[in-house]
Amino acid sequence: MNYLRRRLSDSSFVANLPNGYMMDLQRPTPPGSSTSSPASPATERRQPPSLPGQTQGSSSASGNFLSSFSSVVKSAQMAQNVAAAAHAKSATAEGASTGSSQPPKPVIRKPRILLVIDDQHTDWAKYFRGKKLNGEYEIRVEQAEFSEINLASYVNSGCTVDMQVTKGGTKVVRSFKPDFILIRQHTYSMVPGEDFRNLVIGLHFGGVSSINSLFSIYNFCSKPWVFSQMIKLYRSLGPDKFPLNEQTFYPNHAQMVTTPSYPVVVKMGHAHAGMGKIKVENQQDFQDITSVVGLAGTYATCEPYIQSKYDIRIQKIGNNYKAYMRTSISGNWKANTGSAMLEQIAMTDRYRLWVDSCAEMFGGLDICAVKAVHGKDGNDYIIEVMDSSMPLIGEHVEEDKQLITEMVVNKMAQVLLGVSTPQPSSVKTTQPRRGGHRSGSASPSQSAQASPQRARSATTSPSQAFQPGPIPASSGPGAQKQSPQLNKSQSLTNTFTESLRGSLTDDEAKAETIRSLRQSFASLFSD
Repeated sequence: MNYLRRRLSDSSFVANLPNGYMMDLQRPTPPGSSTSSPASPATERRQPPSLPGQTQGSSSASGNFLSSFSSVVKSAQMAQNVAAAAHAKSATAEGASTGSSQPPKPVIRKPRILLVIDDQHTDWAKYFRGKKLNGEYEIRVEQAEFSEINLASYVNSGCTVDMQVTKGGTKVVRSFKPDFILIRQHTYSMVPGEDFRNLVIGLHFGGVSSINSLFSIYNFCSKPWVFSQMIKLYRSLGPDKFPLNEQTFYPNHAQMVTTPSYPVVVKMGHAHAGMGKIKVENQQDFQDITSVVGLAGTYATCEPYIQSKYDIRIQKIGNNYKAYMRTSISGNWKANTGSAMLEQIAMTDRYRLWVDSCAEMFGGLDICAVKAVHGKDGNDYIIEVMDSSMPLIGEHVEEDKQLITEMVVNKMAQVLLGVSTPQPSSVKTTQPRRGGHRSGSASPSQSAQASPQRARSATTSPSQAFQPGPIPASSGPGAQKQSPQLNKSQSLTNTFTESLRGSLTDDEAKAETIRSLRQSFASLFSD
């Protein structure tokens, strides 16, 4: 019996037994039958007949034997289950290493909040719709004016903005933490109720990044302060490369006694859109305006009045450059007041140097523009620099808004995610053509004799540039003779017809027609 117990306790011996063998041993034996099932190997072995006195003892011994035997079987089965579970776990690990497991669920990214400071004339949410940072984070646009927001800034939790905007007659109130800011509105003006420098300080206190930088936005709250930076450029580059207009600064009215020459332009304090500018013709008028400056209690600047032929504006949005010329039609000495004719001109290296030099102010300006005056003496005079609050003008306003959108997306990805998107290199400007060849940038003496050459600036989709002059006639036997001198109404109609009949392309014909119409209207107003 001890031998059988030792033998049956061996797991390898139990595992090699036939299927159902142990179940047959535990099944009760009916009377008159053999002690084992016929299918078991025990039928080949006969047991000696037992004595009547030993029946009860053998029954108890067989019961103990069967219980021991069943415990061994259960132990063997448990060992097999553990081995099968270990094998299944190892197989799962191998499948995961080979990529056969199921892909992980996508992580839901919290959208980044962009606060746009601008009026409601431009819906910036439309331009940022569908844009994502690094293809992962969506951009949620919150747009309001400075007068519609308030904020609180903390050292650890950043800046929280409260916004109250009226859209479609419904008042919308929201609180959020902006991740980035685009400022397209003037921060400060001496007009009552337009001093928002405290909000700029709060945004800077909260550590929010913006375009342009909040440091430069605050520095642009004083035009004489910006002009002092232009004086540094004037001294470093020289008057030939950076022709800055002369200017005198008066901290108050006490020092405003006289000026070397007249007429002069007096600018009071900090204002925009031509406000606070007075043209002074003589000494008596200068003394009168001095008293006004004393009553206003502010500083003032004085600069020589330039008899302008036209105004020049060079704007820079990222790596995109454009140049415009504005000619007054109404005859007002302020070109931005009354009727004026605006057209795009060639972007020269001289203009590019101006705007690139000014773009380095206050740590860098992503969006800026330089304003200059081209005098009747043939010289250029730089008078002002504008930041990201500059108005968009010309025929490419939509394109400029798209450029601002792409620049904001790239800057947000760089600041918030640390992903730097390679910026495209500066696109070469398309120089205007005249007589079938390209012409370089005109010198001051050449620009004094003729107006600037019309051309498209360097954009993502540059079009053909043009030079003012008569419409070229068709060459060949079918060329038409020039029409005789007509009155202005007939000349205007014939100019429009001739431009459609020429041998120009569609784009050239449209641009030439617009140019001819402008010249005709200008000649009408000149009389």
